[in-house]
Amino acid sequence: MGHQQTLTTASSDDSHWLASADECEVRWYAAYTCARHEKKIAEQLRQRAIEQFLPLYETVRRWKDRRTRLQLPLFPSYVFVRIALLDQLKVLKTPGVVRLVSFNGKPAALPELDISALRRGLSSGLRAEPHPYVAPGHGVRIKAGPLCGLTGKLVRRKENYRIVISVDSIARSVLCEVSLEDVELTASVPGLGQRAAKTHIVRAGDASVRPSAGDVIG
Repeated sequence: MGHQQTLTTASSDDSHWLASADECEVRWYAAYTCARHEKKIAEQLRQRAIEQFLPLYETVRRWKDRRTRLQLPLFPSYVFVRIALLDQLKVLKTPGVVRLVSFNGKPAALPELDISALRRGLSSGLRAEPHPYVAPGHGVRIKAGPLCGLTGKLVRRKENYRIVISVDSIARSVLCEVSLEDVELTASVPGLGQRAAKTHIVRAGDASVRPSAGDVIG
């Protein structure tokens, strides 16, 4: 019986160690903030040595006597932070931060690939703007360029093509310029079941895969 008790104690300690390891892992999270305070909060986080990412886009606002270029948050009321959950209080104590986006009471980590690709794209001068949220589903995958690896929905604006990329955990989407040669269409294949999918290359000049103006593929 003594030996059995020792095994039980070891199992309990292992579970505690695994939970601690998960809390120590550094990952990206979305911090929900007070509206129109994103830049100030991002600066406060930087001063506290917390890695943060506030995606911005440039827009022109017209007034009666002038035009002004502004840098606005791509995801209004959100700042992304890269932390271990053990350090989440450092973020939550920052003035203006309301909470970390969570599911079932636990902060929801964001895919590293998504954040890295978005940072890389914006750093390269990629043009992006907010877009009404588009629910996930079959669409296109970017196979080349700064956003390589991301998936989204392809739309056509006049003669240009753009991709709608969604961050599902915060129900927000952005619209980014993309070359048609840099994406491939993902579609279900008849006979392979609902969960099966096959990737088809979208070729420039192939009218069968080009959406009409304003259409969304997927």
